[in-house]
Amino acid sequence: MIKPRALRPGATLGIAAPAFPIDAASLRAGTDALRAAGFRIRRRRDPTRGRGYLAGSDAARARELTALARDPSVDAILCVRGGYGCQRMLPGLDPALFRRAAKPLIGFSDVTTLLLWQRRLAGLVGFHGLMFNAPQGPAEAEVEAFADVLSGSVPAPFQGEGRRRGLARGRVTGGSLTLVAASLGTPWEIATKGAILLLEEVGEKPYALDRMLSQLAAAGKLDGIVGVGIGHLQGCTDRKRAEPDAETVLLELLAPLGVPLVFGLPFGHGSPNLTWPMGIRAELDGGRGTLRFLESGVQRG
Repeated sequence: MIKPRALRPGATLGIAAPAFPIDAASLRAGTDALRAAGFRIRRRRDPTRGRGYLAGSDAARARELTALARDPSVDAILCVRGGYGCQRMLPGLDPALFRRAAKPLIGFSDVTTLLLWQRRLAGLVGFHGLMFNAPQGPAEAEVEAFADVLSGSVPAPFQGEGRRRGLARGRVTGGSLTLVAASLGTPWEIATKGAILLLEEVGEKPYALDRMLSQLAAAGKLDGIVGVGIGHLQGCTDRKRAEPDAETVLLELLAPLGVPLVFGLPFGHGSPNLTWPMGIRAELDGGRGTLRFLESGVQRG
């Protein structure tokens, strides 16, 4: 694992739409918020234009990311929208190029696929965090955390709610449960041995969460983990079946693992969605309900 270069004041963010296109209001609000925080914004094409439900052809989206990785004037790559589409363009990307470029790559949701791909094939830390997924723009706390983490600060501890006591240390990995499960059997399959697994989700019914987590268990991906942190479970309800709810389902499957468990961590599709580096060492305290990061996600100089 190597870390990308830290961002300096006035850094240029190259924005990409590797999945769904973004609506104009969210794009404007997001760019305004980051410019107000001192960042420059650059884009190579219009991320609001779509081809069907995707933000352009697979080849065009792959070319966009490749060009941003190669462009020496771009300091980091920010994916502005998730949805679906990242997996389709991976054959058009060169992991060696991304490793040489060593630029922070930021996003979440469908971008989980890109982050897992980059970690597994390029050996590079990526960042699960801020995107332009709301017409009112990112919250101030999200922008502050984004800027701090990418400039070289160790991320501030995340506070959640302890569900099983214990203390675990390991490298953090994970993201959207849907995309983590979808990585199984691919070249970018999630590596979990000795890891703290961080998961979040949106709009999936509790039984679907059960199915995906059970699939990870059947694949042996829960055997070697040292702890589990759950972020936002936004809209993960079932109007036809009020019980069991999402948290009950996850606890039923995770508690027998005997590892520390923390729920309600501030990342994912809810608010706030704080940025965390995928691949760095952290400590999960199931008694205090905290996730404490032990190192920065970037390298200075």
